[in-house]
Amino acid sequence: MASLGLNIEEQKAVDRFRQSVVEPSMTNLVILDFWAEWCGPCKALTPLLEKVAAEYADKGVILAKINVDEERFIADQFQIRSIPTVYAMFQGQPVADLTAARGESQLKAMLDQLLAKLPIEAGGGAPQQDLAPLLAMGEDVLGQGDGERAATIFSQIVEIAPDNAQAASGLIRALAAADRIDEAQAILDALPPELAADAMVERARAALALVRDRPDDSELAALRAAAAERPADLDAQFAFASAAIAAGERDAAADTLLRMIAADREWNEGAARAKLLQLFEAIGLEDPWVAATRRRLSTVLFG
Repeated sequence: MASLGLNIEEQKAVDRFRQSVVEPSMTNLVILDFWAEWCGPCKALTPLLEKVAAEYADKGVILAKINVDEERFIADQFQIRSIPTVYAMFQGQPVADLTAARGESQLKAMLDQLLAKLPIEAGGGAPQQDLAPLLAMGEDVLGQGDGERAATIFSQIVEIAPDNAQAASGLIRALAAADRIDEAQAILDALPPELAADAMVERARAALALVRDRPDDSELAALRAAAAERPADLDAQFAFASAAIAAGERDAAADTLLRMIAADREWNEGAARAKLLQLFEAIGLEDPWVAATRRRLSTVLFG
């Protein structure tokens, strides 16, 4: 893609495209998906592309997604007129239009044909660096709250790289988010000691512990009502905050715990702060929500 005569924003767009699509396509077959948030068919196609890309990762296939609203310049270069539009890219060039392949078997057949013709070396497992886009995809889907889809992605990565701590952690956290607690616990229990001790797996263990006692809707509603009726009752506040965490309502839980810490930080040997820190660990300290909430905690603690 030519870059002469471009303004700064267009050059930045080209640089992003080179990093996310062109460079990986030098040695891999890249499925390039043009999509948008408002596109219903795009959302229906995404799980299929993610699943197939994960299954074909050890054959040298990766998925790259271009949001046409955010990357208008790149979409214009490809003359995108409708979405979803899906291309196969190799060595920086489109080698096939995959848009019509809406079924899994049809998409796999097209990929098989391309892989048979292109000089892509398939190995017994994907190199560690090739897992990065798949892991990022899984974390993104999990961050959107879709535990089932995330579990599918992470399970495929675990098959490719069973010793990858982030993949194991992601699978456990995704299963927990999908309310498949027993499956998550079984996977955690079966991990070898060196993997079980990894910090990423510790994060998954914390996440699993938080959601283990997920309340049903009526129980959560009763605890919410009790907390609202008795704002000075820290036991009621803590019970609701714990249930809210298990139900995935992290904003409500954090707000409640922060109010408790402001009211009495030493209550029950600092239980509210400990619960909030456990929530941070489960989500991940690098998460933007955690960073923002930690600043709120610092304000409460230190003014």
